[in-house]
Amino acid sequence: MNFGRVNPAQTLDAQGITGLGEVHYNLIEPALVEAAVTRGEGRLGRGGAFLCSTGAFTGRSPKDKFVVRTPSVEDTIWWENNAPMDPAAFDRLHADMLEHMKGRTYFVQDLFAGADPELRLDVRMVTELAWHGLFIRHMLRRPERTELDSFVPEWTVINCPSFKADPARHGCRTDTVITLNFDKKLILIANTEYAGENKKSVFTLLNYILPGKGVMAMHCSANHAIGNTDDAAVFFGLSGTGKTTLSADPSRTLIGDDEHGWSDKGTFNFEGGCYAKTINLSPEAEPEIYATTSKFATVVENMVYNEETLELDFDDDSLTANTRCAYPLEYISNASATGMGGHPKNVIMLTCDAFGVLPPIARLTPAQAMYHFLSGFTSKVAGTERGVTEPQPTFSTCFGAPFMPRRPEVYGKLLQEKITSLGATCWLVNTGWTGGAYGTGKRMPIKATRALLTAALDGSLANVTFRKDPNFGFEVPTELHGVDSSLLDPRSTWADPAAYDAQAKKLVEMFANNFAQYVPYIDADVKAAAIG
Repeated sequence: MNFGRVNPAQTLDAQGITGLGEVHYNLIEPALVEAAVTRGEGRLGRGGAFLCSTGAFTGRSPKDKFVVRTPSVEDTIWWENNAPMDPAAFDRLHADMLEHMKGRTYFVQDLFAGADPELRLDVRMVTELAWHGLFIRHMLRRPERTELDSFVPEWTVINCPSFKADPARHGCRTDTVITLNFDKKLILIANTEYAGENKKSVFTLLNYILPGKGVMAMHCSANHAIGNTDDAAVFFGLSGTGKTTLSADPSRTLIGDDEHGWSDKGTFNFEGGCYAKTINLSPEAEPEIYATTSKFATVVENMVYNEETLELDFDDDSLTANTRCAYPLEYISNASATGMGGHPKNVIMLTCDAFGVLPPIARLTPAQAMYHFLSGFTSKVAGTERGVTEPQPTFSTCFGAPFMPRRPEVYGKLLQEKITSLGATCWLVNTGWTGGAYGTGKRMPIKATRALLTAALDGSLANVTFRKDPNFGFEVPTELHGVDSSLLDPRSTWADPAAYDAQAKKLVEMFANNFAQYVPYIDADVKAAAIG
């Protein structure tokens, strides 16, 4: 039996997905919350937020992600970074999942991926869990109800947490699998309740499609000056570096917090919502994000709460350090209604340096920007991926390697072309450690980071004195009113300057060793900018 609004010619039956039990099409938020609570998937929290647990999987499973190796993508996929799956194995997985799904209830959401009507993708999400339907309804962009009458899905994502894959039969690594088939325009997700796999699979998809159209796909947040869409900024960075927090600036309009495109017209959000980390969230530091955790239909994942009062404990990471909330963009008062902005005047690359070497902010030349973009240095923070319990220094090219199906140089050259042709100013911002490495130093004060970013975005930072960093060759401001000058010279924050020098040398060598893989593919100016 079918429930909800759907194009009659585009039901699951019409797609060959038959024999299911109840199928709920395009339920809106109240109905999805009601269904999720009734089915025991979670409970209603304060303000009508939906409180849930993702079970054994509290983060992504990047080693269980695959791309089906077909002739159409053979020469364009970065196979060193994307595990291949045999087409026949995918077909067996698909058939077995469909058989498993028969007689069960499913929730369908027909959504847009991308705010630009000319570039968006029409995506159908088929989920076993009602709250996954609620989550993805927040995260992608919702058509008007009348648009559903003519909606035709270009891609379909089937998420079935109760299905366990068979590595021998399905060509995967474990009983968990996330796999993309570009020929069949189909994504299959099995044996994980972590909702982030839904949005990241769509992000990976767009990361392949858009560069083929000359559009830069970016793992970044974005905002623009209030009343001036042409004064836009993008913030690259992996989870835990501050993309969501730093782009949610009350003095600027939020375009989006995680995934964007940069076309010939400007910047556009892929999503219709935000997926914010909540660990140690405070009403003082991030009042608007904090407020979303008690708003109706916000999905609150893996947070500990008082069973009687339902009060959330923002400091308890006993379930995971990767506690999160998902909410629609309109829950942020200064969010853009269109999800679109002009060309970025400032490009910020966020890194979480667990070595305590990098300054809180540095100005980059276009060549240096390309070097740091391809390097993608940061530290994986606890909980974002399974098994990560403390910060681990890593290089994730383009600040998003797990989601990059094409070779890094494709994205790098697109970014370099746009920066050069449009004259954007590039900054490297360290939100990691100062005064020592992880375990000895402390996290960079967010107040200082915000002050430096504000000055970079409004142009006033360009008027201060800069010094050349002896380790990386980029320019570092020597002072800014309201910021402790010692923070701007990381060496001076260490009790033992010689220990800092040794740590800096170690980091420089790590950068050089990692970057060697890109040298055959890049231009001379980027090679020259490599170090110092």
